[in-house]
Amino acid sequence: MSNSLRFAETLDLTRATVADLQTAFRSRKLSSEKLTALYLARIKAYDKQGPSINSVIMLNPNALHEARALDRERRAGHVRSPLHGIPILVKDNFNTTDMPTTAGSQLLAGSVPPNEAFVLRKLRASGAIIIAKVNMSEFAGSGGTTVGATDPEIIKKGHWASGFSSLGLQTLNPHALDRSPSGSSGGTGASVAAAFGQLGLGTDTGGSVRYPSSANGIVGLKPTYGLVSRAGIVPLARSLDTAGPMARSVYDLAVALGIMAGVDPEDPATQMSAGKAETDYTKYLKRGALKGARIGIGRDFMGCNPAVDKITEQAIATLRSLGAEIVDPIRLPDYLLQARSGIYELLVNAEFKAQITDYLQTLKPGFPRNFDEIVALANNPATRYRNPGKAFALKYSQQRAVGVSTPTYLAARYQALPAIKAGMEAVFAEQKVDAIFTPTMSRLEPLITEGPQPADQEASGLASCRADSPGDLINESWLPEIVVPAGMTNEGMPVTISFIGTAFSEASLIGYAYDFEQATRAVRLPKNTPPLSSDVISY
Repeated sequence: MSNSLRFAETLDLTRATVADLQTAFRSRKLSSEKLTALYLARIKAYDKQGPSINSVIMLNPNALHEARALDRERRAGHVRSPLHGIPILVKDNFNTTDMPTTAGSQLLAGSVPPNEAFVLRKLRASGAIIIAKVNMSEFAGSGGTTVGATDPEIIKKGHWASGFSSLGLQTLNPHALDRSPSGSSGGTGASVAAAFGQLGLGTDTGGSVRYPSSANGIVGLKPTYGLVSRAGIVPLARSLDTAGPMARSVYDLAVALGIMAGVDPEDPATQMSAGKAETDYTKYLKRGALKGARIGIGRDFMGCNPAVDKITEQAIATLRSLGAEIVDPIRLPDYLLQARSGIYELLVNAEFKAQITDYLQTLKPGFPRNFDEIVALANNPATRYRNPGKAFALKYSQQRAVGVSTPTYLAARYQALPAIKAGMEAVFAEQKVDAIFTPTMSRLEPLITEGPQPADQEASGLASCRADSPGDLINESWLPEIVVPAGMTNEGMPVTISFIGTAFSEASLIGYAYDFEQATRAVRLPKNTPPLSSDVISY
């Protein structure tokens, strides 16, 4: 099951899987305390000095203490799970009761919520160690969105860089410091790629696990809506929100998902996963999983970027070589691609205004109590708010948001969303495909979007480019999508591909992704965060 490059007596931390680390633990040549210290050394070397990736908002001050306690458990013969003693990175919108949770906002600096996120309770019970809370696009990249705006001045004023927050400021992409880590889980994507922890957690409302996984060249999963609990996660839009694992290998992602998935009484949406969630997805990690699978090629998302298309075509050839039955092309109905942005904007603006207020009401005194207070503080010069684009977008959203009891909202939530979901399900049924295969995204974003753009970002063939990514369409249809690295552009940026499946088909998607990963082995450690001498673990 290992995806690392191992030699007779050494193990490279930056390439090791959870399985490799557990083998090293059993050999008594590695302890959780030592492993945690090695990851802390990489954070010290690269996050706030050297390339200054700036992905970490806060280190867990108790990480080494927790590691030592877990080592004592192991020596006593008790191993909780494959994640026993494994350091993980957590996006700063997951509630932690021993560290602040801020959603990247200086307005929530120091806020320690009363309840831990459900998935973190499960992960900690499994023996995982939260080594750090990591940066994100503030309030998950929205909570204020100018998506759908047509006035160029509004778009310019409302723009903020992905991976930027008023508390954490800008996270950089470790592959290229002038490129975006994407968002909103940009801190997770960058820190996992840079090997600051074994794996990480992100959230996804409109692409926010998948885009950073792609931009930073790692594996990521946006699960089926309802497979993973959102309880204790700062909301963006609960009709679209989900949480997902991000890792440097499909193996590690599968381990994490098995612990995260399942019913949570605090999140009614997870009732849909009853009888469908698995506790062990690693059993689906098999070479040959693609043989005989009907894979449709989503060419609606190609033709945008020649550098991405080149690698995607090579990936399609790999699918054929692995025995997949290729259905080419798969074209989506116009209404699915045309309706998505308007529905997304309406739902996010309306739900964030109501749901962030509900969340703020759970916090201790001293923090904003509702959405309107956030808008007022962000736009008050006395606050010295460090994210002016977000301040403008919050105010714009305040003006645009409809109430969640209005006919406009109710029609979008209970008529438009089910129609989009049914439309996507019909595509799978009519084409009789097991998965749709597509580039994850064709935008290889620079940090600065004005002026001359990098060669691998230049658009061409736009007549055949109907959309540059599946993005929020997958959230609106409640389907799963897994991201796998496929190659590197000439400019040194990673390109990933995605397998999109039907609801609760994660087991199959993980198998396909693993088969493709093992055939291509395209994950690369970023050039700006190379191995340290201490990363080589001797047996």
